[in-house]
Amino acid sequence: MSTRAAALLRKPGQPQRPSLLELFFDLVFIFALNRVSQRLVEDLTEGRMVLTETGESLLLLLAFLVLWFVTAWVTDIYDPQRPQLQLLVYAAMLGALMMAVAVPRAFGDGSLVFAGAYVAVHLVRGSVLVPVLRGHRAQRRAAGVLLWFSVSAVPWIAGAILPDPARGPLWALAIAIDGTALLLFYPAPWTLPTPGQWPVLAEYLSERYRQFFIIALGELILATGSAYSDASFRSGGAAAALSVSFITTVLLFRVYLFKAGQLLPEAINASSDPARLVREAFLAHVLMVAGIVAVAVGYELVIKHPWGRTEAAWVLVILGGPILFLVGRALAEYAVFARVSRSRLIGALALVAAAPAMTHLPPLAVAGTAVLVLACIATSDTLRAKGRPSERPSPPRFRH
Repeated sequence: MSTRAAALLRKPGQPQRPSLLELFFDLVFIFALNRVSQRLVEDLTEGRMVLTETGESLLLLLAFLVLWFVTAWVTDIYDPQRPQLQLLVYAAMLGALMMAVAVPRAFGDGSLVFAGAYVAVHLVRGSVLVPVLRGHRAQRRAAGVLLWFSVSAVPWIAGAILPDPARGPLWALAIAIDGTALLLFYPAPWTLPTPGQWPVLAEYLSERYRQFFIIALGELILATGSAYSDASFRSGGAAAALSVSFITTVLLFRVYLFKAGQLLPEAINASSDPARLVREAFLAHVLMVAGIVAVAVGYELVIKHPWGRTEAAWVLVILGGPILFLVGRALAEYAVFARVSRSRLIGALALVAAAPAMTHLPPLAVAGTAVLVLACIATSDTLRAKGRPSERPSPPRFRH
């Protein structure tokens, strides 16, 4: 076994809590998520093609999410105190910053900057890890990851170079490759079975997931606070909208943290297939973070335009954000308890049912509807906690 390779891996007994390095890395993603939300706000305000622009913003958001989650898994498996790992984290941070700067023009003259930075981060990481891990079985895993990102690099760069009509489909193909490979844990002919190849530090990875959720909430506060500071302080509608936004932020936090959010580390440790649980938690957090970005877009629109008739596209983000969040939260709950609370399903269905009528109400009333539903769910959680204070993860789920 290579001594140099063994030194790069985490050792048994090392602290399982994230270090300041990972928290420092997270800072750039507040800016990145804000750039994505601002891009969508501008598109919706200016009345551009809603489906096209929303799809483009979603694609950019998914690229950031893949970059963050892969980096989190790298610092979960390898020792973040090693200089090589620290340099890779700094490189990923710089790449994410360049991507974020290019977001407003990512489908224009900034396409090569966005795609080039994304591809460079993943290929540089693999090019460093594969040689360093020579002689260790972990090299197979790193080579599998490098293989998949090398494949997706082709449509990423081709889409950046070719004219606009081809860019969207090529980038959609690229992110589909990256997302599928991630969910399958980067299989390759030479890789080992998933449980042995991807060791999981439950406390560490769960904490990183929770931290990224907090990052998304931070972007929500940044977006809405900035929108209000740009609006007239004498506007009662804008002040009411800011209050509704803050209440929504608190409710999202409470609904997220209740039970499943707290018990995820225990669930991963108890599972006979922790990799599957990690995958489900990843999907759940992708949905929840995407939902919060949509909430930030919707509430910024509400703060700037609290009165008047609500455009259908605005309803899509004002109510669609909480719906996405609730779907992701339900998936997280199912992963831990093998069941889903009825309050989440009822809440999501209530928002879907209410959406068609919302175009006849002012944006502030639409946001108030979302707050009412979230408040009902949070109240239901509080009542359940009093009735079942010692609820634990479901053992049968882990014996499957």
